Amino acid sequence: MEFSPFNPVIKLCLQGMSFEDKGMPEEAAQLFLKAWEDASDDHEKFLAAYYLSHHQKTTADQLKWFETSLKFALKINDDTVKSALPSLYLNISRCYNELGDHEKSKNNAELSELLQKHPSDKGPFYHGTKADLQIGELLTAGGNSNYKSEFKMNHIYFTALINGAGLAAALAKGNGAERVYIVEPTGNFENDPNVTDKKFPGNPTRSYRSEMPLKIIGEITEWSRPSPEDLQKFREKLDNSQGEIIN
Repeated sequence: MEFSPFNPVIKLCLQGMSFEDKGMPEEAAQLFLKAWEDASDDHEKFLAAYYLSHHQKTTADQLKWFETSLKFALKINDDTVKSALPSLYLNISRCYNELGDHEKSKNNAELSELLQKHPSDKGPFYHGTKADLQIGELLTAGGNSNYKSEFKMNHIYFTALINGAGLAAALAKGNGAERVYIVEPTGNFENDPNVTDKKFPGNPTRSYRSEMPLKIIGEITEWSRPSPEDLQKFREKLDNSQGEIIN
């Protein structure tokens, strides 16, 4: 299952988050409720329930929606949602603690800690760029950020989503053709902290980074390209971003 910011339900969640950022919780809650009502598959229901949980007035209702989100996450059981499980279990643990059920709180906290370890994603992995590279070459850390050119990046970034790599290629600086390479990590890697448990629970974009090189083992030529209008919106969002890059 591939996470897509162009999915209608995910767009509603993004709009809801925008209202949260503006200090408009009631408007945000209405959008998250609409996302839940419009959700047509387990992944959409998992996300909508997660956001609804944050807009409940009682701990019991928060717990109900967190457990609903967890139910759908466990049904999906793929790497798109596995990274969200630690956060879900931790929130459920907090709710049980506030409700006085310390045994269930402890059990869920232990599950959260157990799942917080290294990513379980086995790939395949992709890297999007405008650089003309060859199979067998190594991609290494130390290049300039595509989003803040003054940054020298201490890690090399990649994803398990083809379309995500394609979007990265489209947003990359340079005038070359958009290229999506199949890559193989040569060492340990971690969830990209710039996206993990930020706007969305866990790491739904399956974005990772490593201090060790990535080996190019192939190239993809077909992926779903964003429309010019959507691409322009992404560029404007990056240009206007005030957030710091965790490097």
